[in-house]
Amino acid sequence: MFSQALTIAGSDSGGGAGIQADLKTFSALGVYGASVITAVTAQNTRAVTAVETLSPVMICAQIDAVLGDLAIAAVKIGMLGDADAIDAVAGRLANSAVPIVLDPVMVAKSGDVLLAVEAVDSLRARMVPLATLLTPNLPEAACLLGTDEAVDEYQMLEQGRTLLALGPRAVLMKGGHTSGKNCVDLLITKDDVIRLSAPRHATRNTHGTGCTLSAAVAAGLARGMPLPDAVRKAHAYLQAAIAAADLLDVGNGHGPVHHFHALWTCEGFPQ
Repeated sequence: MFSQALTIAGSDSGGGAGIQADLKTFSALGVYGASVITAVTAQNTRAVTAVETLSPVMICAQIDAVLGDLAIAAVKIGMLGDADAIDAVAGRLANSAVPIVLDPVMVAKSGDVLLAVEAVDSLRARMVPLATLLTPNLPEAACLLGTDEAVDEYQMLEQGRTLLALGPRAVLMKGGHTSGKNCVDLLITKDDVIRLSAPRHATRNTHGTGCTLSAAVAAGLARGMPLPDAVRKAHAYLQAAIAAADLLDVGNGHGPVHHFHALWTCEGFPQ
C-alpha cells in the first residue's frame, strides 16, 4: 500500500503553490495525497488578486472526513489565513500522533499578504508547538520572533534555536532570502544542526518553493523516513525542481518549479 499524506493549505488557482504544489509533490514522490482547503486564492504568477477563507466549520468537516477514513501518515500545513482557521486546525490536530510539518505561510512570492497580521500570535501559540518540523523562511522567522531578518548563518542558527524553544521538535531555517552564490538551510534540533547547501539557480521561476519543500519532507515522513533523511531528500528534490523550472515556461511572473522533472519528457509522457 502506498503511503498517504494530508495537506492543509490554501488553493492557488495558478497551480504553482499551496494545495496544488503539495499534491504534485506528494505524487512525484510516490505518496497518495489528500487535501483540506483553508482558503481560495485568485492568483497567477504575477499577483494574488483575491482571497476568500473558508469557515472553521468547513475546515473541520474536511479534516474529520479525511482522518475518519484515510490512513494518513503525515500532515503538511501551509496557508491558514486567519486566527479562526488556526484555531480550527489546531483543535483537530492537538492530539494527533502523526508527524506534522508546519510551513508558516504569511506572504506570497508576489508580496501579497496571506496571513492576517493579528493571526501571527495565534500561529505562534497554537500551531508552532504542534509541529514536528517548522519550516520558516527568513521573513517568516523574523515575524514569528518579532525581530529583524537574519542576514547570515550565525543569525539563522540563533533565530532557529529561539523558535525551537517555542515547542516544535525541529526547525528548518530556509536561507533562500540571503545573498551569495550558495543557498544554505539549517535543520536545527535540540541535539544537532545539519547544514544543507546548494548553488543558487539563476531563475525567476521559484513560485511555491516553500510549499514544495515542506510537502516533500511530509512525503518522506509519511514513508517512514527519519526526519534528517526526509529533509535531505526533500532538499535534493527541490533543488532539482528549481533547476528544471525554466523548462515549464508558465506565466509571465514568478513561475512554478518543475515538480515532475524526473517524470516528464518533452512529449509529456513518462519515459
